[in-house]
Amino acid sequence: MSKRANSWLASVINLKCPHCRTADLFEKSTFSFSEPFEMHKRCTTCNTNFFPEPGFYYGAMFLSYIVFSFPCLFFVMFLHWILGFGIVASMAMLIVVAGIGFIYVFRVSRSIWIHMNVDYDQSIGDELARKQV
Repeated sequence: MSKRANSWLASVINLKCPHCRTADLFEKSTFSFSEPFEMHKRCTTCNTNFFPEPGFYYGAMFLSYIVFSFPCLFFVMFLHWILGFGIVASMAMLIVVAGIGFIYVFRVSRSIWIHMNVDYDQSIGDELARKQV
């Protein structure tokens, strides 16, 4: 069993269940390229449903756009204006960096979205901590 994330932010970044903050949201690690988008249907620890309704993660799509688009814009501006790269070279570098970081941003966006909609239950976390001792 994995260690419990103590804060909301740690739980989001470590891609943990929002209800108990111990189980993983995704089946495989972030940079395992086999099934990188597959999530568990339910929490393996507290049985929280990770898909409460059809289309639940549409909001995460908008979060992903916000989280990813502005850094991409600043990345291209930095390469073009500060380092003097041409616009084509800057965009090519962006494609490489975005291709590498897309899966993690996708996962973090889903994690933020479900953490915004599911409350943390301290009693579950305390009970799990007692069982581990």
